[in-house]
Amino acid sequence: MSLGWNHSLMNFVSMMILALAMSTDAFAAAVGKGTALRNPRLSEALRTGIIFGVIEAITPLVGWALGSIAAEFVADWDHWIAFTLLSILGVLMIRTGLRAKEAESTPAIRHSFWLLAATGFATSIDAMAVGVSLAFIDNNILITAAAIGLASFVMVTLGVMVGRLIGNVAGKWAEILGGLALMGVGTVILYEHLTM
Repeated sequence: MSLGWNHSLMNFVSMMILALAMSTDAFAAAVGKGTALRNPRLSEALRTGIIFGVIEAITPLVGWALGSIAAEFVADWDHWIAFTLLSILGVLMIRTGLRAKEAESTPAIRHSFWLLAATGFATSIDAMAVGVSLAFIDNNILITAAAIGLASFVMVTLGVMVGRLIGNVAGKWAEILGGLALMGVGTVILYEHLTM
C-alpha cells in the first residue's frame, strides 16, 4: 500500500515539475513582453496569461493524441522515447536560455492578440512534444494538460507584471532551470520503468 502511495506521490511531483518546466519558457517570453510594455497593468497581464495558458493546455493534448496513435507500435521502448524527447527539449531550453536576448524597441501599451497567440504557440511547441512523450507512459493527460495550462497562466501573468523589474536575465535563468527540470522528469520516467 505504501509503495502505491509513493508511486502516486512521485507521479504528482513529476507532473508538478513538468508543469512548471513547461511554463518557464512562457514565463521568459512574458518577462520580455512585460519589459517591452510601458507600465503594464494587471488586466494586460491577466489577458496575456489567459492566452498563453489556453494554448499551453491545448498543445500537450494534440501531442498526446498524435503519440497515442503510435503508442501500440513502440510499447517496449516507450520510456526511452519519453526520456529522449524530454532530454532533447531540456537541452534546447537550456541553449535558448544561454543565448543573449535582444532588447525590445520602444515600449508599447498593449500587445496585439495575434502577437501574443503566436508567441504562446511558439513557446508551447515543447508542450506538444511532451504530450507526444506522455502518450507512451501511464499518465492522465487531461490533468497534466490542465496543470501545464494553469502553471503557464500564473507564470505568464507574473512575468508580465514584474518584467520591467527583473528584465531579461531572470527570463534566461528561468529557461535554464526549466530545461534542467525537463531532463530531470525524463530521468525519473526512465528510472521508474527500468526498476519496475
